[in-house]
Amino acid sequence: MDAPDGTKARRGRKSRAQDPQSLDRELADLPAELRWREWMLRIEAVLFAAASPVGRETLSRVVGKDCSLDLLIDDLQEELRGRPYEIVSVAGGWQHRTRPRYAETVRASQAPTRSASAALSDFEAMVLMAIAYFQPVTRAELSRVFGKEISRDTIASLRNAGFLASGPRSPTPGAPYTYVTTKQFLTAFGMQTLRDLPDIEALEDAGLLSRQAVQTEAVEAGVETDAEGEEP
Repeated sequence: MDAPDGTKARRGRKSRAQDPQSLDRELADLPAELRWREWMLRIEAVLFAAASPVGRETLSRVVGKDCSLDLLIDDLQEELRGRPYEIVSVAGGWQHRTRPRYAETVRASQAPTRSASAALSDFEAMVLMAIAYFQPVTRAELSRVFGKEISRDTIASLRNAGFLASGPRSPTPGAPYTYVTTKQFLTAFGMQTLRDLPDIEALEDAGLLSRQAVQTEAVEAGVETDAEGEEP
């Protein structure tokens, strides 16, 4: 039995709305100024709605093929200069974020936020930074860096927060798992790449990290290999 005409029309509208190809990207019927403005609003809408940084390829789907995304982002950043939020370049894309000066205000409100990161203890944060610098690194190597055993619970906490992933097996005896940071780590700490990490020499001068300790550990055979042979 054929569907009523009204039902067919609704289905047709729904199908077109769900088809990305139906979006008029070029906006050729608009004057240049209004076209640019609409592209800006589209980019801001996507960034505002996204739960994680949005890359260039994704944003290019909603603007004209000859549109400069970099210039659009520059204009948006300028327009938001006096607002409590901004568009930042992070983890290989762009993200809509509250400005750091208002972070305490947001925390005081106790309002749930869509971009909240897991709260880390000071020690967990230091372990995470050590992994960022020395990755891929094993738990035994981390234990040598800190002069005390790094527990499986600490690693599990960082993994559950989305900051760590398993790296390649170490070439040391027992082939223990190594750990590496994730894209979520870059996003949470506002970095584009690991090259944005603070200067490691300054941390070594402060006695917080030691590359020599890791190098020594890497050549010593059999340290915690039995415990590290399986992924926690």
